[in-house]
Amino acid sequence: MTQKRSLNQISKGIWIRLLSIIIPFTFPAHLTTLLHRMRGVKIGRGSKINRTVQIDDSRPDLVEIGHNVWVTAGVMILCHQRDLSFHRIGKAVMDCPLLYKKVIIKDGAHIGIGAILMPGVTIGEGAIVGAGSVVTKDIPPYSIAVGAPARVIKTFINELSI
Repeated sequence: MTQKRSLNQISKGIWIRLLSIIIPFTFPAHLTTLLHRMRGVKIGRGSKINRTVQIDDSRPDLVEIGHNVWVTAGVMILCHQRDLSFHRIGKAVMDCPLLYKKVIIKDGAHIGIGAILMPGVTIGEGAIVGAGSVVTKDIPPYSIAVGAPARVIKTFINELSI
């Protein structure tokens, strides 16, 4: 049984990586989105993912993208990273275990060109992540976050209550 499960995991890994190779050559955005769904990414209605977006190959099933989200060119969405709490002098970083965490992008969010979303972050509903930003912490709903690391520079919540 373990061997069968191992073969299933290997087959799934090959499938995910093959789709990753094909995706940059797809057109239109609807096809790109479909292929990411086939990789295991949860994607809501009306969302568009640019063909040059890179979504984690290890665990694409940990990515959840809401409805009417736009993920623009060159964005990287990562669900795994090395747990550096185990790192010691003289030890290789690659010897540290991997941590896997979800990345959630809520409805109506916009992820700007070349942004990087690190494992474990949630992008709030209607939030905007600026181009080239590196998101290491959650971004609240209806706000704009920019920079590396990304920080909130404007929130629109007060304008909603008018």
